Amino acid sequence: MSEITLDKNTALVLIDLQKGITALPVVTPAEQILDKGIRLADAFRAAGLPVVLVKVAWSPDGGDLPTTHTDAPGLTAAPPAAFSELPPALAAGADDIVITKRHWGAFTGTELDLQLRRRGIKRIVLAGIATSIGVESTARSAWEHSYDLVFAQDATTDMDADAHTHTFTKIFPRLGRVSTTDEILTALKHLGN
Repeated sequence: MSEITLDKNTALVLIDLQKGITALPVVTPAEQILDKGIRLADAFRAAGLPVVLVKVAWSPDGGDLPTTHTDAPGLTAAPPAAFSELPPALAAGADDIVITKRHWGAFTGTELDLQLRRRGIKRIVLAGIATSIGVESTARSAWEHSYDLVFAQDATTDMDADAHTHTFTKIFPRLGRVSTTDEILTALKHLGN
């Protein structure tokens, strides 16, 4: 991990910290990940920086579910609406941006890039569930869109320990800076300096 600096052109993007995803069996307990996500969101709001809450959802008829053929198929029907609800403790603030995605990554088919660029955002602090799926897909797109990236490792988890480790040791160091919640909170305190 390396020292990070943040500036007024930084946004927090939290991936899939919603009821249906936090209920999955993950490596680090989802309650811990959610708690760190809330701490980060509160600190970003207090610093006047954008907070983006990304969730995944599909229409009730499932017509917008991914339809590609894979060896490990995903959903075949849309989950109930409650699956996509944000936990009350992470409820969107008045100025937060809520993005609903239909794929793994938060940039594909959404207005995330538009919302960030219009606010002058150049750096993203990224965390959430699942490391090797939604978080990594979003990170790869963000890097391709030329955003600087900071990953909150202890605010991110996966259903598979090996996948989580691989992403944080092999992929994320090539896309940005790996950090911790506390290091990010410290960097936020020095924002004005």
